[in-house]
Amino acid sequence: MNPSQLRFDLRMIADMVAPKTRVLDVGCGEGELLKFLRETKKVDGRGIELSMSGVSGAVRQGLSVIQGDADTDLKDYPAQAFDYVILSQTLQATRNPREVLEQMLRIGRRAIVSLPNFGHWRVRLSLLVHGRMPVTSSLGFAWYDTPNIHLCTIDDFADLTEAIGARIEKGIAIDSSGRTRAFTPPDWKANLFGENGLFLLGNK
Repeated sequence: MNPSQLRFDLRMIADMVAPKTRVLDVGCGEGELLKFLRETKKVDGRGIELSMSGVSGAVRQGLSVIQGDADTDLKDYPAQAFDYVILSQTLQATRNPREVLEQMLRIGRRAIVSLPNFGHWRVRLSLLVHGRMPVTSSLGFAWYDTPNIHLCTIDDFADLTEAIGARIEKGIAIDSSGRTRAFTPPDWKANLFGENGLFLLGNK
């Protein structure tokens, strides 16, 4: 699989994963990232996906993916069962983001999380000027039709990692043009100009 076929943030997540490690991709869809990691890094990859169509698509590609819900099913995995637990563009759609993050860091040595940044300047401008919930490339749903129920900013997420005792090993802000910027929170530029945040987390 050619890296250019992967979504941009998934390529960056793949760069964070060491070869021949154990990976759980939570909310993996049809397993695009798992397939790439299996073919290029020989990882032992597993996936959880809520939609049956996603599970079927992943299984058709020979991937080990089961139907499950991040909010309720991560507790069933033993501690330290994986080297990495990945949650890409999904945390904001969970009912209990704090608990999901805590479970990720319980069952994995490291967690990788990407999320849309509600503190991005376009979001702020849309609310300030138009007084309406924004629809952007990373927040692409109208307010009445969105799966996102816990939107946060990059700084909000950094606060949550502190509250649960997690360590940010790497933070990357991705702007609307796909440019990246490494940061260590608090970082007002990352919070203002990053359309998405990407974090590699470990336990303190």
